[in-house]
Amino acid sequence: MTDELSRRFDTLAIREGQLRTELQSHGDPVFLTSSFAYGSAAEAAARFGGTEPGYVYSRFSNPTVASFEQRLAALEGGEQGVAFASGMAAITATFAALLQSGDHVVCSRNVFGTTPVLLTKYFGKFGIGSTFVHLTDYAAWEAAITPKTRLLFIESPSNPLGDVADIARLAAIANKAGVKLVVDNCLCTPALQQPLALGAHIVIHSATKYLDGQGRCLGGAVVGNKADMTEVLGFLRSAGATMSAFNAWVFLKGLETLRLRMEAHSRGALAVAEWLQAQPGVTHVFYAGLPDSPHHALAKAQQRGFFGGVLSFRVRGHDGEGRAAAWRFIDATKLLSITANLGDVRSTITHPASTTHGRVSEDERARMGVTENLIRVSVGLEDVEDIKADLARGLAAL
Repeated sequence: MTDELSRRFDTLAIREGQLRTELQSHGDPVFLTSSFAYGSAAEAAARFGGTEPGYVYSRFSNPTVASFEQRLAALEGGEQGVAFASGMAAITATFAALLQSGDHVVCSRNVFGTTPVLLTKYFGKFGIGSTFVHLTDYAAWEAAITPKTRLLFIESPSNPLGDVADIARLAAIANKAGVKLVVDNCLCTPALQQPLALGAHIVIHSATKYLDGQGRCLGGAVVGNKADMTEVLGFLRSAGATMSAFNAWVFLKGLETLRLRMEAHSRGALAVAEWLQAQPGVTHVFYAGLPDSPHHALAKAQQRGFFGGVLSFRVRGHDGEGRAAAWRFIDATKLLSITANLGDVRSTITHPASTTHGRVSEDERARMGVTENLIRVSVGLEDVEDIKADLARGLAAL
């Protein structure tokens, strides 16, 4: 697409990467095939050797998956996307493709709990070092970079506390050091934030969350320049953490309504956050959309007028029993789904310290601010008054 009108976000979300076969199907087709046939042995050799364009084997080359990769890359403003079986597979591939033994990663402490485990327990045994710093301590980022550092890795907004990094500032730090800034954009999606436009080098997604939007499929993706994505695709071709064609088709459908859903999630989350702030059983609400949030001004400038659908809050417990109080609150709800997933049209509620961050050490959780009395809610698309009424059941149980 080269027409100026066709480059606007909603048009890209619906039209970019759409494949029309000779049958001229109006909707996106799904290619449920493991392999592709060729007209001759020479053609097969050319496809496998990369000297002729075309599809080879669905482990790394499938028309439906390619449509999803192209559409997401366009929405993020990147040159190329590579799709994976899950968000963690996308992170793993990025590290494996762009790092080697002896290299070093500086990672935000404020990330999804499995990412530090991946770096320390698994990549660490292959000689890749890692240092963890607070997301918004920019002096600490600069100090942590060594001659062996190759990547800076952040999640912004962070899960579960919603901390917001100055992406342009971190990109400048990365550029000065000659390293790459990788941003997990899961909580905002390109509908609310485009890290590449702010100077980041690579964007990562768990497509499982908002890109799908209905809790149906697992998937992940990486977006960046062609040189980096060639390396990431090479790892996928060899390692095989492949997104299925059917899941790619589901994600294509999700992208079509992405902006509308993200704005609706954001409006609901802000209303719930404001309501929670007024409740005596709540000691603190973490949501950048609140004017008194320390992240409000930056998020307002860096994001597209909305603040996402995920919020967290701390509840007041009896006799300091934070976990017991949080569990009583969660168990008293009837409408919200008790699950660690987020980004669904259905509102979800979870206790991060014992679920998403349960594999992180107690000391590290304390440094992250993931306390025992912390509850995370992903605000769905139900009526906001019904969501509030359900949370009121939780408050009554404290």
